[in-house]
Amino acid sequence: MKKFISLFLVFSILALSGNLFAKEKRGANIAIYTVGVGEIKPKMEGTPWETIRPEIRGELIAVNQNSLLLLERNSGTDVTVDISEIKAVRIIKKSKALVGLFIGGLVGAGFGLLTYSESNFFDFGASGNAAGGAILFGLPGLVIGAVLGTDKTIKFEGKSNSEIQEILETLRKKARIKNAQ
Repeated sequence: MKKFISLFLVFSILALSGNLFAKEKRGANIAIYTVGVGEIKPKMEGTPWETIRPEIRGELIAVNQNSLLLLERNSGTDVTVDISEIKAVRIIKKSKALVGLFIGGLVGAGFGLLTYSESNFFDFGASGNAAGGAILFGLPGLVIGAVLGTDKTIKFEGKSNSEIQEILETLRKKARIKNAQ
């Protein structure tokens, strides 16, 4: 018994230690829609007309007083976007559907095992009860996870200065460098 307790303590220390899994904190992945979206302009004199790229995508590094600093996804360069040029910002989240399915399935399997009794009318056995519970709870978990992982779009157009400052504070919390000026 003492060996089990000491093994459990060693495992807990290793598994729950945050320093072992320390990674650099990353900013939120965002897409910025600028004022020029949808306008048609020539790339250069003498070249065919083409539509301006609708968005700038990347990791949010810092939120300054009048601009957002991004590490652009494709080129890997730093891009500064002035607040006055922004129409909207979309915060791109990772899907949580599989996590929801897994947690719901585990809870449902546990519930199925706890409610199993020998005198059930339908004789599926303990494993059948656990599988039924996993399916019954896993599907709502999948839906909840999918909803929690949906992207959030924040519009800048038509907002007052105080509303824009509130939006910037929200974005600042999601940036890699939180207190940049």
